[in-house]
Parts: sequence; structure tokens; C-alpha cells
Amino acid sequence: MSSPRVLKLADQIKVIVAEMLERRVKDPRLGFITVTDVRLTGDSREASVFYTVYGSAEDRAGTAAALRSATGLIRSQVGKQLGLRFAPTLAFIEDAVPETARQIDDLLAQAKAGDAEVAERAAGASYAGDPDPYKHADDETEDEG
Repeated sequence: MSSPRVLKLADQIKVIVAEMLERRVKDPRLGFITVTDVRLTGDSREASVFYTVYGSAEDRAGTAAALRSATGLIRSQVGKQLGLRFAPTLAFIEDAVPETARQIDDLLAQAKAGDAEVAERAAGASYAGDPDPYKHADDETEDEG
């Protein structure tokens, strides 16, 4: 568990990076980007910035290139605004949550289709043996008598 100070710094870095991408970074390769999370190491030396990009694979690749290009500018601004002795190094990582959510939705759709198929087969089905295959206490008394 990170300390409250590290968590607060991570939230501040998230806000600063999002504002920088919105206002200061004017790279045309930068797509429609959302900063989803920032994870900071315990010594505040390294920050992992997670982001998502809306669009195609080319948009994601262009945005990754634009972020690599603007990393120095963003890092210096983070250091200035936070007033830290050492500005943390920034590593931009594309967040896998949207792709994972899409895969889960596909799996849920497959499961729903399978359930519908099973329910359709069960609607016209009948038992293979007797409708009530269990022995009852009154059957035993008739056999003994």
C-alpha cells in the first residue's frame, strides 16, 4: 500500500499531464486521449501514466509517438508544478482496460447465445425414462404385502 503522500502526488500528476495534453502539447499525431491512471513508485522517482485513445490502430500508434516526443516537456512541467527536487520519470503505457472489457462483452454474448440454444432444446425435450425415477415409501409397502 502506498503512502497517502504518494497517492496525492499521483493524483496531481494525473491532473497536470491531462491539462498539458489538452492545452500545451500541439502535436497533430495526438489523438483523442484520456489519462486513466498514474502509478508512482514509493520513492516518487518513476511514474507510470496509463492512457486510452479513441480510434483506430493508426491513431493509437500516432498518439504513442506524440507522447514519446512530448515526455520531456511534460516531465519538466510536472516537476515545476509539484515543486519536487527530482521530477519523476514518466512512462506512458496504453491502458488495456477497454480491450479487456470488449473481450468480456464478447464472451458474455457467446454465453447468452449458448444459454438460449440450451433453453430452445430443453423446451421440446422429454425425460428419457419415467417421469419420476425415484422410489417412494408407499411403493415398498405394496411390494412387501
